[in-house]
Order: sequence, then C-alpha cells, then structure tokens
Amino acid sequence: MRLGFLGTGWIGRNRMEALIAAGGNAVAICDPDPHMSREALALAPEANLVGSLDEMLALKLDGIVVATPSALHAVQCVTAFEAGAAVFCQKPLGRNAAEVAAVLDAARRSDRVLGVDLSYRHTAAMQAMRERVSNGDLGRIFAADLVFHNAYGPQSGWFWDRELSGGGCLIDLGVHLVDLALWLLDFPDVKSAQATLMRDGRMASPGEVEDYAVAELVLETGAVVRLACSWNLNAGRDAIIGASFFGTSAGAEMRNENGSFFDFSADLLRGRERERISSPPDEWGGRAAVTWLQSLKNGGGYAASTQGLLQSAHALDTLYASARRESIEQPAERTSRPGNGLVEAQDRSRPGEIQAAHMQSASNAEEWAAPAGN
Repeated sequence: MRLGFLGTGWIGRNRMEALIAAGGNAVAICDPDPHMSREALALAPEANLVGSLDEMLALKLDGIVVATPSALHAVQCVTAFEAGAAVFCQKPLGRNAAEVAAVLDAARRSDRVLGVDLSYRHTAAMQAMRERVSNGDLGRIFAADLVFHNAYGPQSGWFWDRELSGGGCLIDLGVHLVDLALWLLDFPDVKSAQATLMRDGRMASPGEVEDYAVAELVLETGAVVRLACSWNLNAGRDAIIGASFFGTSAGAEMRNENGSFFDFSADLLRGRERERISSPPDEWGGRAAVTWLQSLKNGGGYAASTQGLLQSAHALDTLYASARRESIEQPAERTSRPGNGLVEAQDRSRPGEIQAAHMQSASNAEEWAAPAGN
C-alpha cells in the first residue's frame, strides 16, 4: 500500500514507523518543519518530500496518514477522501460533531476506509476487559469511572487556542475516556451530560481552553459514567490513567503502571478480590494504525472504518455546551473552514510567555512522556 504522511512530529513518525514495519510503503512526506521532515525521511529514504496535501494526493496514493493540528483534520480528511484515498487520522477527528459528520459523509461517499487513532481501545488491557464484558462476566454495568491526568502539558501553542484545538484537555485526553466508555458498552445513547471546566485552578472563562475537566454522562442503559482529565497536574507521577467499570456481578479495572504512559494492566474485581487478566509489556502504540492498514490491504471500504466516532463527538459537544451554559457570557461561534495545507500558527505555550513563530505538527498526549525540552 502506497502511503503519504501529512504531519511528521513525534506521533506522526511513530505511526509511520509502525506502518512501514507492517508492510506499508511510505511514498510521500509533508511537514512545514524541515527538521521533522528530515526525521521522517530517515525512516523512509525513498519517500518524496512534498509541499502540500494537493501535491501528495497528485501521487495517487492508497492512503493518507494525518497527524496535523486538530483544526486541519476535518478538511484534510475530506480532501483526501474526495481524491480517492483512504485516511488514518489522529484524534480528535474533528473539533465538533459537525466536522466529524462531514468526514464520515466523505468517507461513505468514496467508500474508503477511515481509521482514527483511538489507540487505548487497542491495548491488551482494554481488549481483555471488553472480552469479559462481552462474555457477561460483569453482569449489568451500572457505573464507570475513567481518568487521564497528565503531569505535563502541550508545548504547541495551538492547543491553547480553542479555535484551533476545539477545546482543552477534555477534547484532547477526554476524547479517549468518552470513547473507551461508549466503546466498551457498545455505544449506547447518551441521555444527559454535564461538565465542569477549569483553568489554572479556577473556573475557565469564556474563550479559554480548560486544563482540568470533570464530567458525567448518563447512558440510556441507566449507567452513570464519570470522567476526569487534566494537563499540568500536580499528580506525583507522569500520568494517572485508568478505567473502572462496575457491574452487578463483578467489576473490571484498567490502570497505568507506575505512572507510565505506555504500560497498562487490567484486573477483574469481585468483592475484595482481584484477578489479573492483562499485564505489560504490550506494544500497543501503533496497533490502531496497523489495523487500518490491514483493512486497506484487504480491500475494506467505509464499512471497515472505526466505529462510534459520531456518538463520541456528540457526547463531547454536549459536555462542552453544558459547561458553557454555566458561563455568564456565551462564547461566539466561529464557523470558518480551515484552509488546505499545513498552516502556521503562533506558539503560545502558556499565557504570558513569549510567542514563538512555529508550531509542532504532532498532536497526541503521548508526546508529553518526557518534560518539555527533552
């Protein structure tokens, strides 16, 4: 399969490496940062360096891997589908449900497979839990608690601009939590949703992106799902990541080991007892991308795409709407369509810091597995 890689920051290169190892042919690379392009070219010396998505699509590739800032995801995916290419995109697929719906419509019309890097679904720990839930071992699930607290925060300034990012830690990290909750339960409808968004230890103001969020979803099944996520938290470790589900017969819990971003275990819970059902090590990072590539090789069309994307996007929209209703001033809605290509955005790592002129392309929390500057 002939692939193009649009955005080659850390996460883009990591997925690129996984796809090459799985038999993908890296034909084209596009990134506005020459250093990122050189790093990617070292993985695929025969690839073509191109200056835009249009140049990439002119090569008639089988698939495009999108790892650019969130504001560009929807329009770049739609453009790729309209050109006849399949797409694997970093999360979030869009900044809101309308953008996600537009991408899904383009994928459906082109009958090309869409993959989204909701990578935690593919950990051995979550797969083991899903198997137990599917087997009925937990009984009727009535509650779930999911957390993703990060001791680090985004270095690229576009994360802190709601127009470019779609939101803060809730859409960046909470998208994984919402996805895991709905995916594990086979995507039930969400009856109600409520969120509280904070910034620097206070309620977030209109227009600000949040660095701490707590939320609750009530599902049509009657289950209550509680979520919490954050950036730059005084967490006492690199990260606190966990997903606990409680049923009438048993519970199940996934958690990261020793603050790791990468090592996860899972236990089945009965009363005071726990049974280990999955342990690290587990090389899961590129598994979502490789699954997409395998579908592409097998001739899979739209029907083989990542499931549940619109349901999760609607849930996130509802959570953000609920939080903004609490604000005195309603933020103005912006409907501008992001332009084609890899655009520049000013870097505002935190308010008050000196603005830089360039942004990083990669857009995943896994980039923060080491302190800024490492």
